[in-house]
Amino acid sequence: MKSSKELMADKESLVTKINEAVQYIKSKTTRQPQIGIVLGTGLGPLAEQLEEVTSIPYGDIPHFPTPTIAGHSGRLLIGELGGQCIAAMQGRVHYYEGYDTAEITFPVRVLDRLGIKTIILTNACGAVSKHFAPGDLMVIEDHLSFFCPSPLRGGNLDEFGERFVDMSAAYTPELVKLAENTAKELGQKLQKGVYGYWHGPTFETAAEIRGFMALGADVVGMSTVPEAIVARHCGLNTLGISCITNMTCIYGTDGTNHEDVIEVGNQVSEKFIALIKGIVEKI
Repeated sequence: MKSSKELMADKESLVTKINEAVQYIKSKTTRQPQIGIVLGTGLGPLAEQLEEVTSIPYGDIPHFPTPTIAGHSGRLLIGELGGQCIAAMQGRVHYYEGYDTAEITFPVRVLDRLGIKTIILTNACGAVSKHFAPGDLMVIEDHLSFFCPSPLRGGNLDEFGERFVDMSAAYTPELVKLAENTAKELGQKLQKGVYGYWHGPTFETAAEIRGFMALGADVVGMSTVPEAIVARHCGLNTLGISCITNMTCIYGTDGTNHEDVIEVGNQVSEKFIALIKGIVEKI
């Protein structure tokens, strides 16, 4: 058990690291991003839509966590999209890679200190609801965080937010509605539902999926929730969009593998990018 003095030292160290990362990024660009986007599986090609891009490898940014998983390039891109200056994270890290949730969410705090007001979190996930299908896109209206160690554990970062965070509207209702309207204008089908967090790296057992279903999850995935919690702690407007890449194991006996997830993500990429770009244009 750490003493209060040790917890305070940890907090001060984290704030120092965030500031060092921010200063490094500011030394590479004078642009002021207003929107942050975390690009999950299938959205990496969105980088090609950006104009006047500054590309910074995560490995060059002090203290920035680096992905180890295929489909996550590990670059911070700052440029123009849909008339907006955005900071796009081309890839993220996950709990199953060995990072704790404070490390996973470090980039969200850096983006907040860069000046973003809105963050869009995207991901690939598996369908729990029988009404969904691979290739569907879903706007997240809420999440289940029971399997997610809290990224807010430890000394509170008072510079960012209050000790106890209201999560009753974890995903900004106005942005959820904006996503629905944008999809309608594009002629796209957009599901809406609850995202259940799973720590991975194993895919879920049938019993675990039935448990998620009983708790009200429509999809299950291994990211996004810790980032959403910290985004709310920072007071950011938050939107989550999922790409459903597979039906979970209760719907068949073929099993699930990462290669299939990447393949379906790539197939849906064009539709996914059009939706995100349309949303950004309206924010």
